[in-house]
Amino acid sequence: MSELLTSPTQIGLIVLRTVAVYLFILVGFRISGKREVGQLAPFDFALILLIANAVQNAMVGPDSSLVGGLAAATVLLILNSALGRLATHNKKIERLVRGRARLLIHNGKLHPESLEKEGISHEELRQALRENGCPTIEHCRLALLEVDGTISVIAKGDGE
Repeated sequence: MSELLTSPTQIGLIVLRTVAVYLFILVGFRISGKREVGQLAPFDFALILLIANAVQNAMVGPDSSLVGGLAAATVLLILNSALGRLATHNKKIERLVRGRARLLIHNGKLHPESLEKEGISHEELRQALRENGCPTIEHCRLALLEVDGTISVIAKGDGE
């Protein structure tokens, strides 16, 4: 029965540890670049799984009770929901958390510094262009890396 319950003091520590880990991971992922879950390379996915395993003890410490685990999960859900709502109502926080779209190509001109800063390979960009009907960079009017990690492409029209 003791593995199910924990003390109120321990729950307070779990809450503090979980908030610290959440903020650290959020900043780390924000710094590391934009990717959608569906766009994760195998090494990106492995990283997420390993980070989850690595920080688990940092959140709950020596507490392995059911209540301790549920407390950590509850804090994560509340933090995530609160941050999402805050970002929806505050443009500065939204920009800080979600970022901005980044220009990759404009009027057939590649912006290699943007690719490098976002960690996008030339092959990833060429694939996105092909998927959107642009056989080459020169055929692209605009390509943006959106805040959700997708690449939006607008091809040059026939009259251009």
